[in-house]
Amino acid sequence: MDKNSVYRTNIIGAGEVGSAISVEMDKDSIHKTNSIFWDTKGNEILGATALPLYGAFVSEEKCQLFGDISGKKMLEIGCGSGHSLQYLGERNASELWGMDISEKQIEKTTQHLTSYGLSAKLFCSPMEEECGIPENYFDFVYSIYAIGWTTDLEGTFCRIASYLKKDGVFIFSWSHPIHKCVVAENNMLTFKKSYFDESWYSVSLDEGTLTLSDRNLSTYVNALSKAGFVIEQMVEQSDDEIMQSRDDNSDFAKKAKILPVTFVFKARKL
Repeated sequence: MDKNSVYRTNIIGAGEVGSAISVEMDKDSIHKTNSIFWDTKGNEILGATALPLYGAFVSEEKCQLFGDISGKKMLEIGCGSGHSLQYLGERNASELWGMDISEKQIEKTTQHLTSYGLSAKLFCSPMEEECGIPENYFDFVYSIYAIGWTTDLEGTFCRIASYLKKDGVFIFSWSHPIHKCVVAENNMLTFKKSYFDESWYSVSLDEGTLTLSDRNLSTYVNALSKAGFVIEQMVEQSDDEIMQSRDDNSDFAKKAKILPVTFVFKARKL
């Protein structure tokens, strides 16, 4: 992956990251960079987002996108440390499956679920690639703050559609693209990059490196449509109750009251 000299702004979490450098899109190199990041620094730097939270200030307990999952077969894309699988397993899902690009994350999932008396069938693989997951099998496929790591959004959505039964549901969350353009500084919100910039970039964080692209909402919508999904619901409103319960008066919370920082889609396979 050849880096060029173009500096670009990026927003991760609550603040601006000043070392984001534009890069060329090379799937294999990106997979290697990001798997190393999650094997080593991922949870330490970015933490872990898991159900019932979809991301900052958005909760399943408020949105109720899954509904009753008793007896349902569930597959998580980007299972991380296993907390979302635990959440659904404790709500009587009949089968838990997960995949992640990081071997360390798969190990964490196994350990975490075992400590709660649960188990899952797990695969270490990029989400874009065939890895032995059955087709036309699952009632739900979901991804909590992981789908944005894909190097091939349309291909990933088509693969997810193949995993689902007819009328199966796909739910996923990610950082809202408008949030990635705006930084809070000096009691103001300032645009730091174009909303329409979907170029790939590399960021150095605490001796770790990650590579991402910030896609427009329309890119997600169009990719869902091409994969044969119909969108049933989209959530982008920050939950005031969550912010109030945490007594969060940070710049990030103030920002979340003005513009969306997380989005969630619920879509159904036709």
